[in-house]
Amino acid sequence: MSTTPDPVPQPLDHLAQCGANGDPALVLRGETLSWQDLRSRVARMAAWLAENVSQKGARVATWAAKGELTCLMPLAAARAGLVHVPVNPLLKHAQVRHILHDCGASLLIANSARISSLKEGDLPATCAVREEKAFYALLEGFEGDLEPSSVNPDDLAAILYTSGSTGRPKGVMLSHANLWLGAVSVAHYLGMARDDVTLAVLPLSFDYGQNQLLSTWYAGGSVAPLDYLTPRDVIKACVRHGITTLAAVPPLWVQVTEQEWPPEAVAQMRRMTNSGGALTTDLVRDLRRIFPDARLFPMYGLTEAFRSTYLDPALVDSHPTSMGTAIPFAEILVVDENGSVASEGELVHCGPLVAQGYWQDPKRTAERFKPAPAASTYGGTAVWSGDTVRRDNDGLLYFVGRDDAMIKSAGNRISPQEIEDAVVATGLAEEAVAVGVADERLGHAIHLVVRGEGDEDGLRAALRRELPNFMQPEIIHWVDAMPLNPNGKIDRAKLKQEVA
Repeated sequence: MSTTPDPVPQPLDHLAQCGANGDPALVLRGETLSWQDLRSRVARMAAWLAENVSQKGARVATWAAKGELTCLMPLAAARAGLVHVPVNPLLKHAQVRHILHDCGASLLIANSARISSLKEGDLPATCAVREEKAFYALLEGFEGDLEPSSVNPDDLAAILYTSGSTGRPKGVMLSHANLWLGAVSVAHYLGMARDDVTLAVLPLSFDYGQNQLLSTWYAGGSVAPLDYLTPRDVIKACVRHGITTLAAVPPLWVQVTEQEWPPEAVAQMRRMTNSGGALTTDLVRDLRRIFPDARLFPMYGLTEAFRSTYLDPALVDSHPTSMGTAIPFAEILVVDENGSVASEGELVHCGPLVAQGYWQDPKRTAERFKPAPAASTYGGTAVWSGDTVRRDNDGLLYFVGRDDAMIKSAGNRISPQEIEDAVVATGLAEEAVAVGVADERLGHAIHLVVRGEGDEDGLRAALRRELPNFMQPEIIHWVDAMPLNPNGKIDRAKLKQEVA
């Protein structure tokens, strides 16, 4: 690989051409696909999609565990001229209903258990459904394939749904260029190569998780997807597959650093990456102690611009809390309230990694995607993160704070309003406020303040039916009245201070 990344984007499906025929590309539970296998299966899946989902730009959703379907669909849908919408397999029917209706999905592929969990009205009227195993059977009997595409790299390739501090999840629109250049950028600054093996433990519905696949494949390496239950599963997989690259979020790093790592897993690890929350100084020291020869890459990103910064591993020991500097293809500015460059202010991300906005949501798009500051080299549209950062005299960035109410728990971005709406919908509460309280293992623990009858068992049972596990409250506080601010609104700051 060259020392300077190529800034020219390609259609996303061209990633299937990056590896050598006989090399491994995807390590599945029952088989390993070579690069030649990957190319032929992507081509067949794309041909089936093109024949059965005739409208170009139609949305194809996958709601399944990590496997051949969820790993290959990003490339196959792109080759067929369709838009992939990966749905987090942990979500329940209410969240899936919102995503499918919001994106106007034409096809949903999921396993039988997930399909049977859907209720009347969860599917759009025009959305076809294919059960995952039946879909594979259709492909086995299907003859045909599609050659690599020649689509415009600015065309839409994927919609990734991410929670905001208010309202339902938003669909971030990502082009072929966004995803291709993200893969190129990460593969280069991580120094990835053909003989690298990445353990994909993060959900493929997240930009960080999906990039595990794309950046590794750009380098011609192989990926071993893993849906783990315990941190021991991660360690066993590292030994079994000869893992060289492990990406995780802080809560998982906390868990794995509490385990004993066998020498064969430590010796082959070349690099570890972190995003989805900041590493603490203690956690950095633990990782450096366990993996003294591996390179540790702390990173900062947001789905609206993929990834913004990374810290050079050579600086981790001396600057363990820094976000580092801009990744390739990203221009990161720190601006004050007047839009002028400053040493402390809002982080603004400019350049070709900026997404195309939120799907069919011009109001919220205008709030986050705004003209770049005058000092920008790229100009055009920039992502105004809402995060306050500080740049030191050496140019290194440090996170200061966030200006919204987003809860980040176990690496998940969670909308308080989504939890609150679910609580009130149970009929067991008149009002509800969800807040994140600092927690060493989770990042944030969800605390729920509720005004209602006090039926905690009933409320928890109802929430287990409607919300995924990572949205369940750790503690429920029952109150007779909610505190109000001078404007008559619930005083969320006071509530958060009280429960903390």
